[in-house]
Amino acid sequence: MSDPKRNPGYEAVDALLAAAVEPEPLPPVEQRRTLRESLGLSRAQVAAALGVGPSTVGGWENGRDPAGEVRGQYAYFLDAARTKLADRSPQPRPCVLCGGPATEEIEGFPQHLDPQECARAAAPQEPEPEPVRPAPEAQPEPEPEPEPLPKTKTPAPTRTAPARTPTPTPVRSRPPGQSAPEAALIGRAVEQALAEHQGDVEAATAQLVRRAIPDAMALLDACRTGGRYDVIAHPWVPDILRKQSSRGSDSIWEARPKWTRPELPPGAHEVTALDINGAYLSALKTHLPIGQLEHSSGFGHDRRRAGVHLITPPDWHHDPYLPNPLGNRDEPGPLWVTEPTLRLLLRLAGPKYGLCEPPEIHESFTSGATENLLEKFRTALRDAREQAIQADDETTVEYVKAMYAKFVSTMGESNYNRELYRPDWMHLIRSQAFANLWMKAHRAHEQGLSVVRVMGTDELHVTGDWRRVFDEGRGVLEVKVKDVYTVGSDDAAGLTEELPDA
Repeated sequence: MSDPKRNPGYEAVDALLAAAVEPEPLPPVEQRRTLRESLGLSRAQVAAALGVGPSTVGGWENGRDPAGEVRGQYAYFLDAARTKLADRSPQPRPCVLCGGPATEEIEGFPQHLDPQECARAAAPQEPEPEPVRPAPEAQPEPEPEPEPLPKTKTPAPTRTAPARTPTPTPVRSRPPGQSAPEAALIGRAVEQALAEHQGDVEAATAQLVRRAIPDAMALLDACRTGGRYDVIAHPWVPDILRKQSSRGSDSIWEARPKWTRPELPPGAHEVTALDINGAYLSALKTHLPIGQLEHSSGFGHDRRRAGVHLITPPDWHHDPYLPNPLGNRDEPGPLWVTEPTLRLLLRLAGPKYGLCEPPEIHESFTSGATENLLEKFRTALRDAREQAIQADDETTVEYVKAMYAKFVSTMGESNYNRELYRPDWMHLIRSQAFANLWMKAHRAHEQGLSVVRVMGTDELHVTGDWRRVFDEGRGVLEVKVKDVYTVGSDDAAGLTEELPDA
């Protein structure tokens, strides 16, 4: 039988196959958006570089694949983005809650932002992380830990949702003549730890950080003695505040900023990265719902109440020089936001600022609220921190920082704090920190500084004489210099490639 390849028809097929170009491989769909957002790039920026529309880039990130020459360009962008992120990715450090690797930080402590990540981070072959407050049936600790701060309350109830009641639960009244302990409790705990470790500062600090959650709850209880409402309660929460799966998240958008200015004027620019002190500590002063959240619908906003709201956000047209108050979000349509985010948008829509249209409110879950619910707790932590800074007492500084950072992070669905289950409060306090940072960025812009980058809770990059706008120092109302670097050249600066690692 003759060789079929000698037939001219087969030779034409061979030539066609030899000339065919295999399409450029693309990473999985779920990685494409992550790569773009990790570099602080919007869909519009990527679309402009590739000569397509933002909706086209959105389609590629949701399952469609580009074709032709643009596919190669998009593949090149994603591959380069992955390489760049690998080069600059921070080395994971042990999470202060679970011990697993974490790259995010809260007030300088490596920590998983989502408590569910703690469970995923713990490897099966490794021992479970020591819970700060074990359940009653937990095994005794192999090594006794120092006693936490003195507590006055009875054990907290379980998380079983209580029956709905329209009014908050009153607290136990304070005995006559009893004063509420404040910052002195923190000082005594530090003295005790140092004494037990024979003055070993490192060991005492590690011990204090490890027990920061129960000590924060004890301090909260002491500061709430005589208060009108019991904050240690587990009221019913709507499904939007519950995780949709064991590995998922709830439906609340916190508006965490991750923004980089697209361009600066031509020339070289010295940029100062400022660190905002005590971001979460300051955010404890926010409007918190006291009782159980109640559903309502309509477009009105009652400033006497607080909670979470389903809104259609307004368009934002100031991205070239100010970040969107909603954070790094490209998807259109309604979303659930917190009280601080809604109040910020309403403020920016008012006559004083006039930066956007008011958001459209569809429905809400709110309760009667106060801005001072945690004020005594916040003041005690602030005073202890400031006294420690003046005394050059880094042990107390680290202890206090761990107390409020862990307190905020574990009041949601966390195994590390079983006394307080208020995921709504957790979202509100975080969002307040983001809103506070946004207002500092706006203040810098209004005072003639160029805002170059806004990240997380406490990172603000600016050009210009920032000392005439912000006070430098370690106080809660002051800022520290984190880094100074130069970007730009004789041409307009494309900042994404030139900024240092976040």
